[in-house]
Amino acid sequence: MEPKPVEPRKFRAVSRERIDGVKVKPLRVIPDERGRLMEMLRADDEIFIRFGQVYMTTAYPGVVKAWHYHRKQWDHFVVVKGMMKVVLYDDREGSPTRGVVNEFFLGEHNPVLLQIPPLVYHGFKCIGETEAICINVTTEPYNHADPDEYRVDPHENDIPYDWARRDG
Repeated sequence: MEPKPVEPRKFRAVSRERIDGVKVKPLRVIPDERGRLMEMLRADDEIFIRFGQVYMTTAYPGVVKAWHYHRKQWDHFVVVKGMMKVVLYDDREGSPTRGVVNEFFLGEHNPVLLQIPPLVYHGFKCIGETEAICINVTTEPYNHADPDEYRVDPHENDIPYDWARRDG
């Protein structure tokens, strides 16, 4: 009996080189006895492009929401509750960082705004023990009749990334 061929395991090609056009803005949390305040994105910020809409998305522990990209839209993610691993993959023709994968850890323990340019695949995974909440400020309003959203399966695709937790 012939042994079955072993399928190659996906690998994490996570790079220290930041994908071209991706920006990270550290956010300042101002706590006092009443609670906290955190500005996320202002019209006078260097990275502000324009306003399309603001929405909230969540993920339960261990859930992966991936992969998709937009042709026109820029995303600005801020995780306001819990922790998420946000992963980006650059498959843009002609990009100096084509083939690069970046991982970012966003949330209560790392308050940052992550700016994601058009045509860059992105997705996230809740890595905490409670539901994580992400606020996204987009440059385009969502068009229900003709969505600017192009998806691939989170696990069966050509993106060189494995969503499994890395221990060690």
